[in-house]
Amino acid sequence: MFPSNPDELMDHQSRLLLIDGNALAYRAFFAIRELTTGDGTPTNAVFGFIRMVQQLHRQWTPSHVVVVFDGGLPEERMALLPTYKAQREAMPDALSDQFPLIEEYLLHARIPMIREDKQEADDVMATLAMVACEAGADVLLATSDKDMFQLVDDRISIIPPTKSEIRMDAEAVREKTGVAPSAIAEWLALIGDSSDNIPGVPGVGPKTAAKLLNAYGSIAGVYARLDDIKQDKLRESLRAHEEDVLRNLRMTRLRVDLPFAVDWESWKSQAADTKALHAFFRRMEFNSMARELESPSLF
Repeated sequence: MFPSNPDELMDHQSRLLLIDGNALAYRAFFAIRELTTGDGTPTNAVFGFIRMVQQLHRQWTPSHVVVVFDGGLPEERMALLPTYKAQREAMPDALSDQFPLIEEYLLHARIPMIREDKQEADDVMATLAMVACEAGADVLLATSDKDMFQLVDDRISIIPPTKSEIRMDAEAVREKTGVAPSAIAEWLALIGDSSDNIPGVPGVGPKTAAKLLNAYGSIAGVYARLDDIKQDKLRESLRAHEEDVLRNLRMTRLRVDLPFAVDWESWKSQAADTKALHAFFRRMEFNSMARELESPSLF
């Protein structure tokens, strides 16, 4: 359960950086090719992951930081749509084999991590973000997942992992999608999400969905005034897929109430175990990273 008084540990001077661990690992794996140790151990995802985390730290100097990993698919979403994410290929062995190394890096760097069983990283990040925000903290979400746009407000921003200098606010979300953050879940419910295997309404793309929501205020408003829609094909497509849209909305809304342990004190940014980290970098043959640590003051 959450601490009864999270505001005692987080306040308006706190900045929580939540990092989507799976997103960073995947991006690094496919962005960097052919990086291995001398014995052939793949290290491309590890190397890219570390560099992105380091850049995020340098750019935003968070008071608290947590890396969140996927812990499986939630039973609630699977019950609503058994084919949820079924189209995704299995994680390549060369990537899955690197997750223990990524976790070892986080241990030596003294960066906390979370993986909740049968919970997606998005929902864990959403829950933590809301609790921290309610305590008055500034929250940064390092992710490339558009589902997370729905959380953006005056205190919560999106940081694209590969463009860590950019801070997406509510206006940036509107410019990118055509709707306000508060309408993102409904926007996704209408257009679907191919990356999650959630089918949208045929004939309704991002621009059409934005126009509908801006005109009628919500999905409920769209269906209440369905007969006002002049385009016959669009109107009938929406009518035929109303149940799908309502199901989608239950899937696209992130959970912000997951009941898991929160320990803000242990999630404060802290200095790395430089000796252990140096040894790890040498073992991974990340010589440039090792040299960055090689200073008499560190040992």
